[in-house]
Amino acid sequence: MSTPELDWFKSSYSSAQGDSCIEVAITERAVHVRDSKNVARRPFAVGREGWAHFVSFVAARD
Repeated sequence: MSTPELDWFKSSYSSAQGDSCIEVAITERAVHVRDSKNVARRPFAVGREGWAHFVSFVAARD
């Protein structure tokens, strides 16, 4: 799956060095996720509802 047309961004919580981060690209049907250190590696996608559950879970642990 090639996704060069996606608009990738990092979390505002990412450090200035950009290490140990993921990048996400949001589309109408899914959230695509990739490793910011290896953008050539194939990203994966998760449904928007699944992503919302993940973000809620992580936020509750913060």
